[in-house]
Amino acid sequence: MNRVKEFRKNRNVTQIELAKRVGVARQTINLIENDKYNPSLSLCISLAKELHTDLNTLFWEEKNHEE
Repeated sequence: MNRVKEFRKNRNVTQIELAKRVGVARQTINLIENDKYNPSLSLCISLAKELHTDLNTLFWEEKNHEE
């Protein structure tokens, strides 16, 4: 599970806009958001930069931590 869609929507960016900014097709963004495609590390970094967050927050940290 990743948070690409959440961060993209919070920044009011469309899939097309994000795709252009990171150099992929809109369909690639859709597949990533729906956990049907595992992006390369370089694409993950590009997405995190464009969405103004870090890799851990975008791809690995749980949204709600149980303590």
